Amino acid sequence: MTLTFDSNMTVDMLDRLDSGRVESYANRAVLDYLERHHLPATFFLAGLWVDRYPDVTRRIAADPNFEIGSHSYLHLAFHAPCYGEDVIPVAQMAADVERSERQLRHFTRHLTPYFRFPGGCYDRTALRAIAPAGVTVIQYDDPSGDAFGTSVPAIVAQALDHAQNGSIIVMHITEANAPLTALALPAIVDGLRAKGLRIVKLSTLLAGSGS
Repeated sequence: MTLTFDSNMTVDMLDRLDSGRVESYANRAVLDYLERHHLPATFFLAGLWVDRYPDVTRRIAADPNFEIGSHSYLHLAFHAPCYGEDVIPVAQMAADVERSERQLRHFTRHLTPYFRFPGGCYDRTALRAIAPAGVTVIQYDDPSGDAFGTSVPAIVAQALDHAQNGSIIVMHITEANAPLTALALPAIVDGLRAKGLRIVKLSTLLAGSGS
């Protein structure tokens, strides 16, 4: 099974950051834990987040245990409803994904083809629209519930209850919107190992050589 982390960033989130209503959308404590324990992980990075946190992006790109995929550039919804997010016009979907891909190539020579829709929201129209970008869409079967979560035990329980061989867990490194992720992560990892599940990179999982 694999751990994946999304970095969300919208124009509205940038406004909250710039106005001081939010301190940070970069949860470096998550990276500290993963690096300290040499854990593999895949990060889906939104373009506006990368713009604001190039240092954190470089840190992720420099770790051989980590992989990077796109989470779109503007983090607009590709299908509605999607958690109240504004929807990107269909005609602009492929260009948004391609812009994110070009941006990420400045940070790594080993960019994966993986793409995750913002909010996990999409339909057949969106899939057809982004086809020219040539990306591989990655969803997840195990939402940890860390986004806007208020209880570490609840996040841990939700992640472990859904985890099974081949699972893709989704968590977040947008600290202000998911402040408990780093606190829940050690118990999640311990629980996964107690269930006999091995944590591998997404590419390893998709290649069929990890569980």
